[in-house]
Amino acid sequence: MNKVPLTLHGAELLRAELQRLKVVDRPNVIAAIAEARSHGDLSENAEYDAAKERQGFIEGRIKEVEGKLSSAQIIDPKLLDADGRCVFGATVELEDIEGGTTVTYQIVGDDEADLKLGKISVSSPIARALIGKYAGDVAEVQAPGGVREYEILDVKYI
Repeated sequence: MNKVPLTLHGAELLRAELQRLKVVDRPNVIAAIAEARSHGDLSENAEYDAAKERQGFIEGRIKEVEGKLSSAQIIDPKLLDADGRCVFGATVELEDIEGGTTVTYQIVGDDEADLKLGKISVSSPIARALIGKYAGDVAEVQAPGGVREYEILDVKYI
């Protein structure tokens, strides 16, 4: 089975979601099904159908999250010793060579990626271009609008 890379924070978020699904959402949907059953004829009961559909979604998500956690390789960026190299979990400050703008991204797992929070997926084109490079290197990223070049200004493990 393939290991799924997760940061420590990402694993905590998945555990919290799993806890919520099992402790809050699952009992709520069971109660909704019981309520819908009490209304009688199930063949034309939209509430019952909706509750059963929601139950299927919740159970599927529980299995998915449990699977991810069981195959997770949890990495704490603070404990990394990569000698300034861009690796999973690193926070990288980049300068767009053409535009001169500066951005900071953390390289995280697919489930944790959120561009608004500055977290990019390890499987994204920009992260793949950064992996293995050092501060001062230039990374060429194949973007939809063509090749973009970024200079790596700093690599931190925070």
